[in-house]
Amino acid sequence: MTSPLTYVARHLQALLGALGHLLRQPLGTLLSIAVISLALTLPACLYLLVKNARTATGSITEAIELTVYLKTDVSLERARQLADSARARREAGRVTLISADEGLAEFRKYSGFGAALEALQGNPLPHVISLRPRSDRADPSSIASLQRYLGSWPEADIVQVDNEWVRRLSALLGLLERVFQVFAALLAFGVLAIIGNAIRLEISARRAEIEVTKLVGGSNAYVRRPFLYLGGLYGLLGAALAALWLIALAAALEPWLLQLARLYGSGFQLVGLTTEELGGLLGGGTLLGLLGAWIGAARHLSRIEPRQ
Repeated sequence: MTSPLTYVARHLQALLGALGHLLRQPLGTLLSIAVISLALTLPACLYLLVKNARTATGSITEAIELTVYLKTDVSLERARQLADSARARREAGRVTLISADEGLAEFRKYSGFGAALEALQGNPLPHVISLRPRSDRADPSSIASLQRYLGSWPEADIVQVDNEWVRRLSALLGLLERVFQVFAALLAFGVLAIIGNAIRLEISARRAEIEVTKLVGGSNAYVRRPFLYLGGLYGLLGAALAALWLIALAAALEPWLLQLARLYGSGFQLVGLTTEELGGLLGGGTLLGLLGAWIGAARHLSRIEPRQ
């Protein structure tokens, strides 16, 4: 039975052997890592595009406002009760009640018809409830649900909301997310193929060594171990280079994006990868490397048997 110390030593030996192989072939290693990094960078760029688009449009969706015009015979006390009911909704953010008197005073102040309005016998304006949904509840389905709720009030005369552009924006971002998922899956298969082919070539180059190892009793698992570490290193280094590509790309684009944002009066800031997302990129690259190496090694090592 193999002791834990021996088991760790064997794995360390395989890891150091894989590192030594990469260092002995610097040009081939750099080319392989560069191709893997590009395959990982492309879907990561699309992911950051969708992420920044959602961040940039977050302040816009927060500007969505629903306006409820109550019937003119609704009392102010009843309007306050309805406003409190609206605040109790989980989709509701800021709820403002504008009384008929406040609305008339504001209209008199800004309309320029102050003298003409003095001739009115009463106040023709209704009480108005203005509701802004929470930023995390500004999606089209939540807004539609809130609109149906407000429209069900017997006291409501008109519920006004313009959310057609929100539906279109949400559909567009949803499409981009689906494209990212498909693109990421296709390029993940590409990474598997690149690393699997690299492992195949390495196995072919070391065929005689593998035959000798099997002849003296080495198992397929033992022979496969250094190739798994080699594939994992390819994936890890490719992901690390992809992260550097993303940082360089963000640094190059940020001044232009900030200038464009200032022209539109926006406080938009370019958002990069978080620590968790960076860890996911590195971990995903490593797992793809291990999987590609395992597929390549399992397929080709089974065909190599020692010659008697």
